[in-house]
Amino acid sequence: MGTRLFVGNLPFTATEGELLELFKQAGSVVRCELIMDKFTNKSRGFAFVEMGTQEEANKAVQQFNGQDLGGRAMTVNEARPREDRPRGDFGGGGGGRRDFGDRRERR
Repeated sequence: MGTRLFVGNLPFTATEGELLELFKQAGSVVRCELIMDKFTNKSRGFAFVEMGTQEEANKAVQQFNGQDLGGRAMTVNEARPREDRPRGDFGGGGGGRRDFGDRRERR
C-alpha cells in the first residue's frame, strides 16, 4: 500500500489533473483526490495524493512542500489517520413555538 499525503493551501482553481501531473514528477501516483464542497461543488483547497512507495512520498514532500502553485505556497505532508469523531445530533435544541396547530381565537 502506498503512502497518503495531505496537500493543503491549494488555489481554488487547482484541478485533480494538474495535481496528478505535478506529483508524477516525484514518482508513481496511486491516487489523487481533490476535496470538493458537496453543496457548491467547488474545491475546498486541499487534496490527498497517494504515492506508490514511502520513498516517493518523502521525495514529494521535500520537492513540493512550500512550492508556489497558483500564487499559494502548498503544504505537503504525510496524512494522519482519520480520527473517529462522535457524530453530533444536530438537533439544535431550539426554543421556538410548538403550538402551530392548536391556535384558537381569543374572545
